[in-house]
Amino acid sequence: MTDVTDRPTVDADRLWADLEANGAFGAVVEEPPQQWGRTVRCGTDANREAREFLLERMTAAGLDVRIDAVGNVAGRWTPESADPEAAPIAAGSHLDSVPEGGIFDGPLGVYAALEAVRAMQDAGLDPDRPIEVVSFTEEEGGRFADGLLGSSVAVGARRVDEALELEDESGTTLAAALENIGFVGEGRLDAAEWDAWLELHVEQHTELESAGVPAGVVTDITGITHCEVTVEGDADHAGSTPMGERTDALAAASEFVLEVERAAEARAETDPAAVGTVGSLDVSPNATNVVPGRTEAGLDVRSTDYESMEHIVGVAREELERLEADRGVDTALERPFDLEPTPMAERCRTALHEAGEAAGIETLSLHSGAAHDSMYVANVTDAGMLFAPSRDGVSHNPREWTSKADCADATRVLAGALAELAGV
Repeated sequence: MTDVTDRPTVDADRLWADLEANGAFGAVVEEPPQQWGRTVRCGTDANREAREFLLERMTAAGLDVRIDAVGNVAGRWTPESADPEAAPIAAGSHLDSVPEGGIFDGPLGVYAALEAVRAMQDAGLDPDRPIEVVSFTEEEGGRFADGLLGSSVAVGARRVDEALELEDESGTTLAAALENIGFVGEGRLDAAEWDAWLELHVEQHTELESAGVPAGVVTDITGITHCEVTVEGDADHAGSTPMGERTDALAAASEFVLEVERAAEARAETDPAAVGTVGSLDVSPNATNVVPGRTEAGLDVRSTDYESMEHIVGVAREELERLEADRGVDTALERPFDLEPTPMAERCRTALHEAGEAAGIETLSLHSGAAHDSMYVANVTDAGMLFAPSRDGVSHNPREWTSKADCADATRVLAGALAELAGV
């Protein structure tokens, strides 16, 4: 393990300056320091600015920068002590955001990884392996995919040509968007070539804040399944159709929503990580004076126990069958997105806990209820995740906030773990 006297010393001011500078790209709420939102969608001008700034900072740190065919960015530090042929240790996250998101979700992981490298350089540490700082394309999704696009390509779960052909609502392809901002590279970043991967992220919950602990080591990342549910009834006049003669698709869908809630609450009694949410409804014809004839619902189910996910989806299917029998509607359920829970590697978890201990920073074990690129990376190499506290658990919002001290403390843990895994 890295000796305490050789522990990399993070420059909190340098890290914070990078985060503030990045937060200005796509800024939508300019009330710093504690309310500063940004909209940085993949392939936009704001995304270009954020990417160009990252390249500048990587180059200034002496990293060898490359961009792959889907815009994934990687900067490699290969000091004289390292075997250039050895599998590198990688760390990072993403730069894109949801509309009007916060300034920490994603960028903290990218710039903490960069700061970890700079801290090792400043301390004169001599790792045996190269270290790679990574920013994945389109993690948040919403424009070209459901999310985790760049990492899905990096692990081989999605082909490069398939990703580049994806279109947004206007018909613009990912290839065209990346070309427009000058970030179409060559080849494919291959995560399977890494010896290990670490990602620092804001918690997006209040467990660390409530415990007063500055760093959380993730044990598992929740599984996620998305279901598209359709309820078909008969559209009729709201005034002339008697109540007993209606086949109301929205009324039936309302019962479905409540049954999903009941099923998730019941499962949570034995599996606290289990959640079920009907987060979207599309009602047709959506007129006040018309009995709804069709309702489309989006169901999101999550847990660190895949059995719980299967149970809640099973209840959803049973409820649709009941509605067909009791209400005379026609229903359908499709499941286009399904990711099983992902455990983090014990080797990486141990390195993070030991790095916290060496730095005098308390760490707490906890699970992630949100998806991250590490879910994909864990399928091809050892992966670990570290959380920094998030005030009130707020994220995807301009009010998202992680203090300068907490950012620095979590980065110290990350740097120590990277040094350990890289053979310092």
